[in-house]
Amino acid sequence: MSATSMLHEPHRLMGCLVRDTISGRTGVLRAIAPDGDVPKPVAWLRPAGGGREWTTPPKALELVGLPTSGQSSGGRR
Repeated sequence: MSATSMLHEPHRLMGCLVRDTISGRTGVLRAIAPDGDVPKPVAWLRPAGGGREWTTPPKALELVGLPTSGQSSGGRR
């Protein structure tokens, strides 16, 4: 199954460490994809050290750092 078939969208910050300017939290951008029945795609972020993912609007992302070999982009969950 490809990312396109899962309704994922490309984003220039995929796999990068970003700040969610709404919550102030920092995490790795994992996907831009729908969340349940909400029609607009959201950004899926994972805390850099691991933990529970959260979502935020893609426009709320701010670059903190480029991906390193220990960080990988990937699909949702």
